[in-house]
Parts: sequence; C-alpha cells; structure tokens
Amino acid sequence: QVRLVESGGGSVQAGGSLRLSCVVFGYAYSDYCMGWFRQAPGKEREGVARVYARDGTSFHTDSVKGRITISRDNAKNTLYLQMNSLKPEDTAIYYCAAGRTTESWRCLSGRVDFGYWGQGTQVTVSS
Repeated sequence: QVRLVESGGGSVQAGGSLRLSCVVFGYAYSDYCMGWFRQAPGKEREGVARVYARDGTSFHTDSVKGRITISRDNAKNTLYLQMNSLKPEDTAIYYCAAGRTTESWRCLSGRVDFGYWGQGTQVTVSS
C-alpha cells in the first residue's frame, strides 16, 4: 500500500524558515514525480514545486523561487521542502504528492497524474 506521510509544519513569523518532509512508503520512489502543493483558506490548491526523483530535475512556481526549494533523498525515500523568508501569503495546508512517470519532462511540465497524496501539514506565517 502506498503512503505519503508529511511532517514539519508549524507556525513562524514572517522571514522565518521551516522544512517540510514527506516520507514515501510502498513503492519504488525513484520512478515517480514528487510534488508539493498547498491550499490556503478560500483558495484553490496550487502547485508549489515538483522534482523528478530519478534525476533531481525540479520546477518551482514563480511566487516561491529564491525562497523555497524542493529536494529529495532517494536513499531515504524522502521528499523535502525547505522554506526560507516565509511570508504571510505562504500560509496554507501543504501536501506532498506522487505520480508515476518515466519522463522528467512530464514532471517538470506538470503533466503527471498525481495519484497519491499525503494528509497535509499546516504552515502558518504571521506578520
């Protein structure tokens, strides 16, 4: 059974940092596109960043570039999201997700069916 388990959320002041982790259980992690998504109250879910687990190539949405970085440790089957210089508008529930693909371009362009999702972790940034 495939499971994704997130941790690392919390409350910080603007300018602070958090690192989210997502441990993947139940499949060959390196064959997947891994992503972080977030959903703020009253807003639609948006993609934050994606990484192709096999080669580490990644995509970050414009609003987080230079502040938030996705990475992975294949040996630990773990996905990370390092968040620095946090802003109140980063407040949301953050979800990790996985979708199988053998082509990095699909991952980077978001053309992947993310079929597996974690339970979410709350990030709150106060001004």
